[in-house]
Amino acid sequence: MSSPAPQSLQVAIPILAVERETGLSKDTLRVWEKRYGFPRPLRNAADDRLYPPEQVRRLKLIKRLMDGGYRPGKIAALEEEKLQELLGQTTILSKTKTESPPYLENIEPMLSAITAHDGAALREALLHAQMRLGLGRFVLQVIAPLTRAVGDLWAAGRFEIFEEHLYTEVVSNVLRTCLSTLGNSGLKQKPKVLLTTIPQEAHGLGLLMVESLLMLEGCQCVSLGTQTPISDIVRAAQAHKADVVALSFSNLNTPASVQSSLRTLRSELPVETSLWVGGSCAILYQKSWEGVTALKELSGIGALVGHWREAHLQ
Repeated sequence: MSSPAPQSLQVAIPILAVERETGLSKDTLRVWEKRYGFPRPLRNAADDRLYPPEQVRRLKLIKRLMDGGYRPGKIAALEEEKLQELLGQTTILSKTKTESPPYLENIEPMLSAITAHDGAALREALLHAQMRLGLGRFVLQVIAPLTRAVGDLWAAGRFEIFEEHLYTEVVSNVLRTCLSTLGNSGLKQKPKVLLTTIPQEAHGLGLLMVESLLMLEGCQCVSLGTQTPISDIVRAAQAHKADVVALSFSNLNTPASVQSSLRTLRSELPVETSLWVGGSCAILYQKSWEGVTALKELSGIGALVGHWREAHLQ
């Protein structure tokens, strides 16, 4: 078998990026490769899987059809043209027939800016809302439902990946500006919170939302960004003398990776270091995790900080 052309490898992307782009886990991609013969990744000199753009496009179509009720075994081997045909027949994914969820009422102008690919208009609308509401209400009443809406509309086929990326970039920049201003004022109190995600989690918008609300409670925050190895999280918590480690998990995480990461991290962190988790990953709230506090709603951050202070600041 001939080796792939160098230019093919240059435009292909690694499996972690495919997982992020499509919402399909690495394990799923590998199983489909063996079971259905698709995807068919290239291999680089290190034998890592690399996926050409046309295969990523097909995977996105397959994911949309699965969201509409199709089983992967029926569609995984279909060519892109046939997938597009099925997609057009699936009314649940139709832009004209899908009704907007009721919680979109107050954020339609921002969604329209995303659809128009107008980053400047989106930023202006967000900044106006932040100035009108204040940072706390802005995060809870605008950013949280808007983020949910973008995710739901992407799953319904009404947003493309690049539109979701535009949203994430603009919102992240707005929140970082707010955090910079907030960080230069106010008294920093305990707990000191280290924020990050595990290596399998590349989404960082949730961290910025949590950091904003924690800083409004007067907490000291240290953000490591996303995808920090467990061993580095432990070392960073020790170096910064963190009282709390806070992790964000999106719904792209598998139950096995969440369970393994939390067990390992909890066992390696000092017992006096609290471990808080949150995000859209359902497994976090389907069972109790020993030594771990799962926060389902952002609105509960104030109470969580208050409970910590009552327990530790006597």
